Order: sequence, then C-alpha cells, then structure tokens
Amino acid sequence: MVWFPIVVIILIILAAAIRIVQEYERGVIFRLGRCVGARGPGLIILIPFIERMQKIDLRVITLDIPTQEVITKDNVTVKVNAVVYFRVVNPVDAVIKVLDHIRATMQLSQTTLRSVLGQSELDELISRRDDINHRLQQIIDEGTEPWGIKVSLVEVKDAEMPPAMQRSMAAQAEAERERRAKLIHAEGEYQASAKLAEAARVISSQPGTMQLRYLQTLTEIASDQSSTIVFPLPLDLIAPFLDIMRQSQKTPQERQ
Repeated sequence: MVWFPIVVIILIILAAAIRIVQEYERGVIFRLGRCVGARGPGLIILIPFIERMQKIDLRVITLDIPTQEVITKDNVTVKVNAVVYFRVVNPVDAVIKVLDHIRATMQLSQTTLRSVLGQSELDELISRRDDINHRLQQIIDEGTEPWGIKVSLVEVKDAEMPPAMQRSMAAQAEAERERRAKLIHAEGEYQASAKLAEAARVISSQPGTMQLRYLQTLTEIASDQSSTIVFPLPLDLIAPFLDIMRQSQKTPQERQ
C-alpha cells in the first residue's frame, strides 16, 4: 500500500507528459507560455506542468460562406453564396497570430465576397464567374497568408436574382434567339437565291437542259399515286405562238 500513491503520481505525470499527434496534425508546443515550435506526427513527450501543446489540423477545410446580399456595380441586388477551400501551412502562425483561424477566414471571406461582387456587373457575374473566383481566391489568400493559411480555391455556388430581373433576362434571351433565327433564315434565303440564279444561267445557256428537266418532271409525276395529273408544258413549244400573238396585237405603225 506504500507504493500505491507513488504509482498514482507516476501515472498522472505520464498522462501529462505523453501526447500522440496524428499524421494530419501538428502540435504547437508552449513552454512556460513561450512558443518553442511545432512537433509531430507521432509520440510527443512533454515536460509535465511546464510544457503545453495545442493541436492544429493540416487537412483541407471546406468553409461554406452563408448567403450574402450584394448590390452589383449596375445596381442589381443579388443573393450569393460561396465555398472556400483552405488549409494550414504554418501551424505556429495559425496559433499565435490569430485567435481562431477558421472564424477569421470566414469573416474575411464574407467581406471580400461582398466587396468584389459590389465592383462587378451582373453580366460579369453570370458569364465570367471563373475570373471572379480567381480574384476572390487571390484577395482572401493575401489576407490569410500572415496567419499561416493557404487558400487554394474559392467558388461562387449560386446567384439568386429578383423575379423581375429574371423575367427581363428571359425576355432578352428570347429576343436574342429570335434575332439569330431571322439572321439564319435570311442567310439561307440569300444562299438559295444565289444557287437559283446560277441554275438559271446554266439552263439559259443550254437549251437542251430544259427538255431534260421536262422529262425528269414527268418521271416524278408518274411515280405519284394521285388522281390529278399535271403535265408541264415546255415554254419552247408555245414560244412561237406567243410571238404571233404579240405581233397581232401591234398597230400597223408599230409593225412598220
């Protein structure tokens, strides 16, 4: 029974001295209130009651930025949210230079999101989101660098616009599609007219072409299962009769 208190004291000392740090963690050591560096991973032996350790996770942290109401450069109210991916690269700075590095990164991300989107127009937010994400990542990373934090990626997830603005954008998109359809139709008509004019020049230069076209038309009619039969009459056959009619309609003075 004499050894029992001694064993208890030894166990208490060992419990205060031995720490285990995981592979993805680092332990920042304080000796009598003074930071002496980071240790780990593995087994860490501390001086009991003199040294103290604070663990820092080095894995990538996913931080959801809550919905922020932003007024863009062209005075449109938009509700946006985003996600930030960051990790601690210097555990000592993350402990001694900021009280809570996760909360500090959250506040900086919210402020930067409102600031950057307030300097951008709505069209830029919709069509050039990659540029905005890159700008957000650079600004937030510069702000968190003194804290030993590296921001690797920032993504704007959603942008919610007022219903009136959504209707206006839908009307604009519909008008743009109609404009493109009319241009495509006009381009098709122009190309078709050019081909028809070329075909007319070829047919006029070769009189036999009209006869071949006439025979082809008869073949197409013969294959049609219809009760009505239409026979196209070549213009070459009625051209002399048309000339006789024109001559008969002229006055004697015009004939002379």
